[in-house]
Amino acid sequence: MADAAAANAVGVVLVHGGFVDGSGWEGVYRNLRLDGYNVSVVQNPTLSLSDDVAVTKRVLAAHDSKVVLVGHSYGGVVITEAGNDPKVAGLVYIAAFAPDAGESVASLIKDPPPGAAVPPILPPKDGFLALDKTKFAASFAADVASDKAQFMADAQVPWGVEALSGAVSDPAWKRKPSWYLVATDDKMIPPDAQRAMSKRAKATVSEIAGSHAVYVSKPEHVAMLIKKAAQAVQTVAR
Repeated sequence: MADAAAANAVGVVLVHGGFVDGSGWEGVYRNLRLDGYNVSVVQNPTLSLSDDVAVTKRVLAAHDSKVVLVGHSYGGVVITEAGNDPKVAGLVYIAAFAPDAGESVASLIKDPPPGAAVPPILPPKDGFLALDKTKFAASFAADVASDKAQFMADAQVPWGVEALSGAVSDPAWKRKPSWYLVATDDKMIPPDAQRAMSKRAKATVSEIAGSHAVYVSKPEHVAMLIKKAAQAVQTVAR
């Protein structure tokens, strides 16, 4: 295998965002496994940031090697906090929030720029948020096959308001190398906001024409960036 050395040195942990579960990572997971990487997929309950960080750290603890920690969307908040774990060698953000200390998803989306797409988030119900199913595909998964996008809409995981407002205390990107994939057709997190967060984090940035669900629609491209990150940190991980 071309990446056997990296695969032996560095594992990969994938963290999903809000409204979805870890199954969306299947394409990325399969691609990484083909090259011999030890990959785990976190199933966060998205009830609170502290709970999700704890769940992620339990998955990290199960790895015998250093790990590249990958987050999509709200998963970026989780990896920003959980990435301080000593097992983590690098961070990869996929169309994700990369907060600074004291920031949360709620604070980052509070003042959208003029003309930015507004995610079709319904009013909270019993402390949980959901996306309007009729607008899910256009906003979240515009480049995903229509039947799959419909399934994602109907299989939504309620996103806790407490998780949305969970603030990062100590951003791991201030001490660990990071990579960022900007989805240029994203209608959930404006691409310019992604660029600003990635620049602030001094991340190695790539851009791709893709929706917010780029990890589902273009898994091979996402996996390629993760492999680059794993290869870059492998000498440190040994």
